[in-house]
Amino acid sequence: RMIIFCMLFFCFSVAQTTGPHKRTKYQQILKTIKYLQTTVKDKDVELLHTPENPVDGCLSAAVTCFQQGILKLQPESRQVNSTFTQTVKVLQRFTISNSGQQCDSSCESYQKKTPKEFLKSFAKLIQKVI
Repeated sequence: RMIIFCMLFFCFSVAQTTGPHKRTKYQQILKTIKYLQTTVKDKDVELLHTPENPVDGCLSAAVTCFQQGILKLQPESRQVNSTFTQTVKVLQRFTISNSGQQCDSSCESYQKKTPKEFLKSFAKLIQKVI
């Protein structure tokens, strides 16, 4: 009985710590996106395909579209260039678990928007996941 109790206690404690860890990870990603919003060049730049309101099963595909667009972002000034590059790398490694659902829409099917609007939509997506 004691062994079963210990196993149940261990499983419960692991389940408790998993949820907050993911939430903290998503909050860090959100902070990273907000940093980029303040340092991104928004004038005379390429417009980016911006997923908006993706279906729950297609969140992973939307994140992939955002990651492809992030590579095209440029820093507003040379002073923030190294930090900007590091921030972009952090967002490139970010993943969302895939539900296995096949999504019909491609990145090119989304409307093009400015970099700041693009990042604002990315932040909304992360808030939806949180």
